[in-house]
Amino acid sequence: MKPEPAYQVLRRRLREDIAAGAYPDGVRLPTESELVAEYGVSRQTVRRAFQDLVADGVVYRVPGRGTYATGRGYLRQLGSIEDLMNLSQDTTMEVLQGLSRRVDVNAASRLGLDHDVVYTVVFRRFHDGVPFVLTTVHLPEPVARLVLDSPALITGAVGTNTVIGVLEPHLGEPIDQAAQLITVAPAEQSVADAVGCDPGHAMLRVDRLYSDTSGTPVELSVSHFLPEQYTYRVTLRRSS
Repeated sequence: MKPEPAYQVLRRRLREDIAAGAYPDGVRLPTESELVAEYGVSRQTVRRAFQDLVADGVVYRVPGRGTYATGRGYLRQLGSIEDLMNLSQDTTMEVLQGLSRRVDVNAASRLGLDHDVVYTVVFRRFHDGVPFVLTTVHLPEPVARLVLDSPALITGAVGTNTVIGVLEPHLGEPIDQAAQLITVAPAEQSVADAVGCDPGHAMLRVDRLYSDTSGTPVELSVSHFLPEQYTYRVTLRRSS
């Protein structure tokens, strides 16, 4: 039988150590140099093992700091609108700025409005008591008026909700798609305060524009995720 490649052996051992709790919250995995010395393997073997663990969602890497088990953060695998709605199953939303009217030219334009008025709610989301994202949601006025009295969208509200989950029961047409843009952006002061990082810290920015079955935009969400606390995985499949 052909021997198991060295990187697979190392990957399996590290995975077993993580599963056994050898690297709990806030504890860094050994460096490449430390693993080379401990296991007597090449640096390339260590790098390949780490690459596979990252791809599997078992660890995440922070440039300049090291490699950490995902138990310290939040791993989310998304493949459908239902997955986005089900964020409420294992996270908590805290509303920092309740749903209110404002003028926002950029948000109005992205929602396809012929004026500059939107309704906006700002909240942060927690996993196991740790904040990992600040989200700003913009709604067209006709959509916002459907949920203006919702207790889940007022300042200080805490609960297991998502905005689209609150919205959809009131919509004439169900939400059908979400167009998504992922970039990197520095944390502004409000983001830094909400998730507990330094201003300017690199954040994963995810913009989602939700539309109903008629193609009408109903929600624009702009989220800044703390990369140390969040792993984003999307599964792509070949179309039939």
